[in-house]
Amino acid sequence: MTTESNKQKTGDIERSLRDAARRNSTGADALAQELIRRAEQEGLIDVAYAEIDSPVGRLLLAATPRGLVRITFPIETPEKVLEELAASVSPRVLESPAKLDQARRELDRYFEGRLQDFDLPLDWQLTRGFYRKVLRATARIPYGQTRSYTQMAKRAGSPRAVRAAGSALGSNPLPIVVPCHRVLRSGGALGGYGGGLETKQALLELEGALKIAD
Repeated sequence: MTTESNKQKTGDIERSLRDAARRNSTGADALAQELIRRAEQEGLIDVAYAEIDSPVGRLLLAATPRGLVRITFPIETPEKVLEELAASVSPRVLESPAKLDQARRELDRYFEGRLQDFDLPLDWQLTRGFYRKVLRATARIPYGQTRSYTQMAKRAGSPRAVRAAGSALGSNPLPIVVPCHRVLRSGGALGGYGGGLETKQALLELEGALKIAD
């Protein structure tokens, strides 16, 4: 099957799903589920997404066959995020909550204080080079501990690139799971955070975060 044919099929399915959502009936829900099943069977979903409620607001989760690729806070518009995913990953983006079940369950347990280490496959394709090194190092910061931007630059192999490390953390496509909220300024100040400083503070309080380790 040609790429153009796949795009046409995906477009047809997405239009049917939008029509079903507008009708908002039991029959429409059944149709939506059938269309999603059909898209999955025919390999027409490259990026599955779902929205979930959390103590820090409604989160949008997106995953590829390789793993979780994006988590967004309410500060970001879902429509814009989906457009970006369509442009940077694949135009075959479709809502499919079942494909995000594991991520949803682990996030629920994290916010309940019952999970400290995520066990989710991650797709790092939205990061590159030094930024990816910073984020991979960030993923190894233990629960309840914090590090400084300087430490993260050093652990990524470029001790002087503190500003670049900050930019990498600010553009983290997988917040919470890749815990950039655990990175503070050297003096202990919060610094920045893509989800807002109130969210960063809330996550640190949830974890009972310790002071910056040496």
